[in-house]
Amino acid sequence: MDFLIVTGMSGAGKTRALQNLEDMGYYCVDNLPPQMILYMLDAELSSAEPHQKTAVTVDIRSEKLLAGIDRLTEGLAQKGVRTRIIFLDASDTILKNRYKESRRLHPLIQKGDAKDLASALKQEREMLAGMRSSADILIDTSRLSSGGLRQKLVGIFGKENAAMMSVEFVAFGYKYGILADADIVFDVRCLPNPYYVDELRRLTGADEAVRNYVLGSEEGQKLFEKIRDLLEYSIPLYMKEGKSRLVIGLGCTGGQHRSLAFAGALKEYFAGKYPAVTLSMRDMEENRLEIYERNGGSAS
Repeated sequence: MDFLIVTGMSGAGKTRALQNLEDMGYYCVDNLPPQMILYMLDAELSSAEPHQKTAVTVDIRSEKLLAGIDRLTEGLAQKGVRTRIIFLDASDTILKNRYKESRRLHPLIQKGDAKDLASALKQEREMLAGMRSSADILIDTSRLSSGGLRQKLVGIFGKENAAMMSVEFVAFGYKYGILADADIVFDVRCLPNPYYVDELRRLTGADEAVRNYVLGSEEGQKLFEKIRDLLEYSIPLYMKEGKSRLVIGLGCTGGQHRSLAFAGALKEYFAGKYPAVTLSMRDMEENRLEIYERNGGSAS
């Protein structure tokens, strides 16, 4: 198991970092009480399908954990848990401005341990000095926007989590409405429609005759190559940005012939390049799904 402890100065971006890690496939818990961390990890390790990547945020409200962080990491290492500490920091000037913009109280002011923000930040730095010095990864967010922080985390964890992004090719029919949750949509209605060929009308894009009709022509082959080349370039960019799921729609009139022929061919091509590639058909009738499966496809 890969276990990340996300900590740092209040207002430095811990919650935002946790959200980004969640997008990269981590099971995330925000500000879990220290005494619960070991219970949670023990439950995970003893479960049939434990999460392989977990991240929790820890701040000055978890004073016991801050004091015993070394013992915790040593104990987790004995259980086979790889533990890393990410420390987010920012200058006092930036933190003061962020608190001013958010109009929130610093945790130490809420507890009554500090009378103003300046003294709260000073006290917090002293309390977190040990965590900062033992951190595996230190990120200064003073000049980072939300997008910049995301890019920074993707740069650190991107290669570890790139394989977690799923790519789904979806065949759909425009006459039933556009694919609402698609990230990218390709319209293949520019190609001749097999529906108007009597012997192909009752078949689907999973049938060899239809695929040959759609992809065997010079226009169909060139369109496929253009779409393939664009996706070969853009999919790694989506991974670099930390996207966890990419939905690519292929649309024709009814979602049965041209769109399925393209979606199936693209799925077959990219399945050899990425581990989580699936194919689905939004508008296929149930009997058509049976035909598709009978021809060796796999519906999802």
